Amino acid sequence: MDQSRAPLLEALEAYRRDERYGFTPPGHRHGRGVDDRTRVAIGADAFASDVLAAGGLDDRRMTGGYLSDAENLMAEAVGAEMAFFSTCGSSLSVKAAMMAVAGGENGELLITRDAHKSIVAGLIFSGLRPRWVRPRWDQTLHLTHPPSPEEVRKAWETDPQASGLLLVSPTPYGTCADIRAIADVCHEFGKPLIVDEAWGAHLPFHDELPTWAMDAGADVCVVSVHKMGAGFEQGSVFHVQGDLVDRTRLSQCADLLMTTSPNVLIYSALDGWRRFMVESGREILGRALELARSVRRSVDEIPGLKVMHDELLHEEASHDLDEMQVLIDVSELGVNGYQCADWLRENCRVDVGLSDHRRILATLSHADDEGTAARLLDALSELSRAATDFETPPAIWQPSPDDLQLENRMLPRDAFFGDTEAVSLDEAPGRIAAEQITPYPPGIPVVVPGEVLDEAVVKYLRTGKNAGMNLPDAADDALETIKVVR
Repeated sequence: MDQSRAPLLEALEAYRRDERYGFTPPGHRHGRGVDDRTRVAIGADAFASDVLAAGGLDDRRMTGGYLSDAENLMAEAVGAEMAFFSTCGSSLSVKAAMMAVAGGENGELLITRDAHKSIVAGLIFSGLRPRWVRPRWDQTLHLTHPPSPEEVRKAWETDPQASGLLLVSPTPYGTCADIRAIADVCHEFGKPLIVDEAWGAHLPFHDELPTWAMDAGADVCVVSVHKMGAGFEQGSVFHVQGDLVDRTRLSQCADLLMTTSPNVLIYSALDGWRRFMVESGREILGRALELARSVRRSVDEIPGLKVMHDELLHEEASHDLDEMQVLIDVSELGVNGYQCADWLRENCRVDVGLSDHRRILATLSHADDEGTAARLLDALSELSRAATDFETPPAIWQPSPDDLQLENRMLPRDAFFGDTEAVSLDEAPGRIAAEQITPYPPGIPVVVPGEVLDEAVVKYLRTGKNAGMNLPDAADDALETIKVVR
């Protein structure tokens, strides 16, 4: 295929050049109906390019094939057999994959317990029973590494009736699983591997980045182009290969969940990103990696800050690491990551992507340069100096890995939609949770509906909340109560 083409972008340019006008949604009519204050804030061009996909950009039967051509070009560019664009984020794409692989009565899926909250939402929607695969817990750093191939094999031997495995790689910390070996294990059992690779849209385009899931043998791979690429928020693609996943069923499941009014701006940005990467990705990402390595060395020279690298990569940890994810341990400053993230935003107008009890994460992309890197380093240097005046943060009680492995007593769907009541945190241990409780970011639930709460998790959440942990899913913002099955 001609990878220099961008069918959706070309169609959008033609739409505007031909001065088409639709007596259809959107009602703003190319921005004509938008007030001046809104137009100034958002920009006239955004409204001018916000058109219907069917019956606007393309005709009502989509005979122009702009979307399908763009998806085929994407699949070829990354070595997949099929690609499907989503304007509802990877949250939609991963739910569609779960339903396509395991949907139906009494469906079961192996899922790594460090899964994103969108996967838990998929369990609630679908009624699937999760069979949790335990990740590798680092008790010193208090973070999870992806599960080993050996752990995956144990999971298949324990639950051979499950329909597939859903794995998260890279993790929000930038660490990666041994996808090739895990895919081999899944295929030995004749089952597909779904990889939630939301943080890996850039991986196919440079060989010094961690292995791309399609190259490693995954059957379905979901990526969020807005995270590490150049797409708009909500721009996602899932890729498919092999014959273990029914592609028609996958597309139909996506269609069930997807909006009937997809955003052409999001579609077009996905198309443009693919062309950009095919033509210039190796050079651009090569420069980005060099910059990231320079930033990592410079951060290590700032007093009290330590870039995590070696401790994330060893036999009992992760298989690989995306160096563009600069994970910084701030514990030597005597503060926590929540304080650092808040201080950087308030005083330096710099936001970081993740913060926890001892770390912050600065995500670099191909768009960064020496100027933005200098801004980050200046802000971190100021933080190092200012931290001596921070208040001593409240301690967060860190439970053991065993305490965090809650018993799954009910289907997530049954617990979430069942007869529930709110009880105080003191009364919660021993009760079955009816809501998910998720520190965000990174968005990995500590509590999933259907799990039996214990003293350790309750204490962890209570002390974490007091120390600045963000728990946006909780029904009670103050976390004085929690919803449980009545």
